Parts: sequence; C-alpha cells; structure tokens
Amino acid sequence: MIDWLKRPRATPEINLGGIAVPIVLRRHRTAKRLTLRLAPDGSEVRITLPNWAHQDEAIAFAHARHEWLAEQHAKVPQRSAAGPGSDICYRGEPHRIEWDEKNPRRPTIAEGVIRLGGPSTGLEERLRRWLERESLALFERDMADYVDAAALDPVPVALSRAQKRWGSCSERARIRLNWRLIQAPDFVRRSVVAHEVAHLVHFDHSPAFYALLKDIYESDLALADRWLKEQGRTLYASFG
Repeated sequence: MIDWLKRPRATPEINLGGIAVPIVLRRHRTAKRLTLRLAPDGSEVRITLPNWAHQDEAIAFAHARHEWLAEQHAKVPQRSAAGPGSDICYRGEPHRIEWDEKNPRRPTIAEGVIRLGGPSTGLEERLRRWLERESLALFERDMADYVDAAALDPVPVALSRAQKRWGSCSERARIRLNWRLIQAPDFVRRSVVAHEVAHLVHFDHSPAFYALLKDIYESDLALADRWLKEQGRTLYASFG
C-alpha cells in the first residue's frame, strides 16, 4: 500500500543539467529505507520513504545524490515526436515513418518503412495505438510459448504504460506487459514475458524461480537484462 504525500506549496526541485526537475515523494508502509530513482523519461526524481522518515530528509537525500542524478539525467534520450520522416524502432530495428493523407489510416510495415495516412492531427496517437495492438499480438504468442514450456494453463495478458516496470504478475494470475517492448529486439521482449511466466510458479526471485526461467527461456538472460539496463530508456524517446 503506497500513500502519496501531498506536495508542499513550493514543489521541491533539483537542478539537473540546467533543468529544474521536480522531486516526488511517496510513502510505503513496508519500506525500511529511503530509495531514489529517476523516472525513465527524466521528468521527475522519485523517492520512496518509510513511514517514519521526514520529507525534508528525503529531499536532502536527493540533493546529496545530485551528481549521480545528473549523470543519469544526461543519459535520458531527448523526447522526439514520432511523425513524418522520423524513425521509430520496431522489434529492435529502426523504421522510417512515411505519411501521406491519401494512404490508409491504418499503418502498414514493410522493408524498414511504416506507412500510414489520414489527417496529420493525431498521427502520433494512431501510431501508438497500432504499436500497442502489435505488441499485444506478440505478447500473446510469446505467452503461449512459455506457458507451454512451463506446463501451465494460459493466463490473460494486458498492456501496461508503466513508467518503471516492464512487466508484472498479479496474484490473480494476470500478466501485464509494457507495450513499449515492441520497440526492443525480440530476445529482450521475450525475456520479460518468460520472467513473468516464471512468476506464475514462483512469486519471488528464489533459486527455483531462476532455474525455471533459465529452463523455459531460449536465449541469453544476462544479455537481455543488460540491454534493458543500458538501452531501456530509449524506448521512451518517441512516445514519452
């Protein structure tokens, strides 16, 4: 259970590379210490704090980690709108967006090009919805592979627009996966799906969990994890 703190009249901020970035605080009843992270899109600094901690202490903690935060903020890809002539990644490969009002509104993809038509207004949102549909179809196929490998029954799959999680598995055996993974290479996307399927059996990160994950996933887990750690933020550049 997380309780968000009411922001004071003057929202706490920290200057990162000449940009005033808000510091957002939240309490978590099970937290035992202060934890700090930068939002994947660099829009805010997030601090989780225990119930006993004072918000002034949390803000001071952020400023004490200024150098680290500034380094992380500098690594965040600059936001670039997805529009005619720009590139977006699809399954790990860059694709050029070609728009012509006379083309069908529904995007088509071939030979490194995504073509679509309709009005120019709402173009980015149409692209997002198309990518979400594409990602759901891939997730469902991935899921079928891994529940079969783990000798499990299929479970519902839903999309997520989370800012800090690639996937989650609920106690009701429902898996949610971040649609932005459609932009990542296949082996990276599939590693996240396999991870969540393994959680259907082991709701922890025990040795038994990793043994099952290694058994059902066909590629290099360390390589996939490293890609997400080093390149994951790039998946937020085109659509925020």
